[in-house]
Amino acid sequence: MNQSATITSKLQLTIPTIIARKVGITRGDKVTVSEENGRIILTPMKQLVEELAGFLAMPEKWKGKDMDEIIKEAKQEYFRDKKI
Repeated sequence: MNQSATITSKLQLTIPTIIARKVGITRGDKVTVSEENGRIILTPMKQLVEELAGFLAMPEKWKGKDMDEIIKEAKQEYFRDKKI
């Protein structure tokens, strides 16, 4: 399915509603942005987590937490250890 969208002066893009619904993303969801052969690819983080499920062991301290909370804690630990 192809839909058009416009890149703003701030390089922002609004994903057409029909496509967002089809892939199951909603406001506030995280996506990864990558480039492949000159194409921009957006992949919902939920999908990547589901694909990786079982390949990586989840540390006990992260179990039951959402991705944003894990990222926040990881950043705090990283910069605390760097003593910047």
